[in-house]
Amino acid sequence: MIMRLISNLLFALLLIVSFLHPSLLLAEKPIKLGVLAKRGATVAKKKWGPLAKYLTQKSGTEVQLIPLSFTGIEPAVKSKKIDYLLANPGFFVDLKKKYGIFALATMLNKRQDKALDRFGGVIFVRADSTINSIKDLKGKKFMCVKKTSFGGGQMAFRHMIERGINPFKDLKLLEGGKHDNVVYMVKKGRVDGGTVRSDTLERMEAEGKIKIKDFKVLDRVDDDFPFLHSTILYPEWPFAALKHVDSTQNQKIKEALLALKKD
Repeated sequence: MIMRLISNLLFALLLIVSFLHPSLLLAEKPIKLGVLAKRGATVAKKKWGPLAKYLTQKSGTEVQLIPLSFTGIEPAVKSKKIDYLLANPGFFVDLKKKYGIFALATMLNKRQDKALDRFGGVIFVRADSTINSIKDLKGKKFMCVKKTSFGGGQMAFRHMIERGINPFKDLKLLEGGKHDNVVYMVKKGRVDGGTVRSDTLERMEAEGKIKIKDFKVLDRVDDDFPFLHSTILYPEWPFAALKHVDSTQNQKIKEALLALKKD
């Protein structure tokens, strides 16, 4: 009788505690990190999986990686399917205005043993092409990654417009969907020219997929930046938080990001 009474009291106490602190009984809701999968979900998971694991360890809460396509990012933000977003500055500026997302940190992109906080767009044709300038692209088939791609589209568009070329009227504009696809289409002669983000050509050559000597970069900029580029340089991808995320959680994530080693 006494044992049953004690058992009932303990059960009642447990119910009260769980009501006041449901996290004691239920696992804490996982953090969902959306990333722009510009080369597909598999590559995105391989590239950003270690970051999700690191943030899980530092924050004490599971961080789930959610690869998103170019067209999938805004719906994910609008519906609050994700808590954080890692995507290019073009998306950030647009979604900040529409949904109030805000940056916690800016990514450093490690390439050739250097941590870079900037990137650009490269406009290129085949090495044997008679196209030698941006103006020569008029009336030609030109491929971008997506019209919404910052490094693989919008940077080049701005560069062209500033030089009197309207990419949406003066070119036969096509979308490749992925950076690698654009390079292959130019290489095969399916399109006359293309644009991708800086470091794409160098990466693909390192992977044995292409040879840079087979291409010609238009309006090539000669500076101390380690990768071929035609446009001015822009800040790297921001790590952004959505408005619904708790400020305490944001602080944990921000501290973890700032503690990341550049190497």
